[in-house]
Amino acid sequence: MSSAAPVPIRSTMAALELAIILPTLNERDNLAPLVARIEQALGPAGWEVLVVDDNSADGTAEEARRLALTDPRLRVIQRIGRRGLSSAAIEGFCATAAPFAAVMDADHQHDPQLLVPMLDAVRSGEADVAVASRFAVGASTEGWGRPDRERLSGIANTLARKLTGVELTDPMSGYFLLRTATARELAPRLSAIGFKILLDLLATSERSLTVKDVPMNFSARRSGESKLDRAIAFDFLAGLYDKSFGRLIPTRFAMFGTVGALGVLVHMALLYLFLLTAGTAFPWAQAIATFGAMTFNFWLNNFLTYRDRRLTTPGAVLRGWLSFIAACSVGAFANVAVATTLFDRGLHEVAAALVGIAIGSVWNYALSSRFVWGRY
Repeated sequence: MSSAAPVPIRSTMAALELAIILPTLNERDNLAPLVARIEQALGPAGWEVLVVDDNSADGTAEEARRLALTDPRLRVIQRIGRRGLSSAAIEGFCATAAPFAAVMDADHQHDPQLLVPMLDAVRSGEADVAVASRFAVGASTEGWGRPDRERLSGIANTLARKLTGVELTDPMSGYFLLRTATARELAPRLSAIGFKILLDLLATSERSLTVKDVPMNFSARRSGESKLDRAIAFDFLAGLYDKSFGRLIPTRFAMFGTVGALGVLVHMALLYLFLLTAGTAFPWAQAIATFGAMTFNFWLNNFLTYRDRRLTTPGAVLRGWLSFIAACSVGAFANVAVATTLFDRGLHEVAAALVGIAIGSVWNYALSSRFVWGRY
């Protein structure tokens, strides 16, 4: 007996057209009101919300799953051991079947009503990317209430335009919309560093993407606190570096080297402190300076170089610090041994110390990248 052909399941819902990607970190209380605002702007169907959560401590992912039980338009990607808005947006681009995708903040600073003109501009072919701009004619930042951030954003925009050739009013905007196929085509070449994914997309594209600015009234956060800290400026510079020189010297290595250069200053300061002030013998002074510089480098690398994998809890920081010391112990031994030998043979203490540092730095990067920030 032949079995009957399966009856295709048909959906009465409108075809999926737009994915709204929300990179989140501790935004639990903002999710439900934002989904309601998106529905008010776009109607009941034809869109989905992708919450890409960096394992928030406040239960943002759990709240997204709770909402999704009764609202199939909401999906969640909970990321363990990965952080950063840019990489979250890339994962969102690759996780949706919608032909168009928007990236926006979940904190209600971005008005969902702008999704309509932004989608119209890209769908019609008027632009490759529609950007909600804080600085276009008709835009406003009065509701932001952060004149210091406005000044920094203005400086960053000017620098970004000069270094990348991207001409638009707000290349640092975190609210934009484009065809998903365009984003996925560029994804393998994106740096995925930091928070400025729009600048990354525009600077990576081999063809010049046409952009339409949509004026935005930038608002204050509805709930919670901003996750932007002082390391954002470093992220921005790292992103620009990656687009300019990343093919020559990997960005992470360059960041590690920058921290190492600061560690040299710490090393030399400690060395002379113990040599001149405490009268310590050179081998002991070099050992103390090496240990102090290693501790300094661990702290700054955790804050800057590996901020997307940053160790935050006291236990993780302690384990990471101990692992960093252990991973660098071979390099530190070579550092002290080589520097001491050269000093004993008459080389000036500064030159001897610098040679020791150079020997140890190779181990510091290779081993710590694998055994400290690569495992947590």
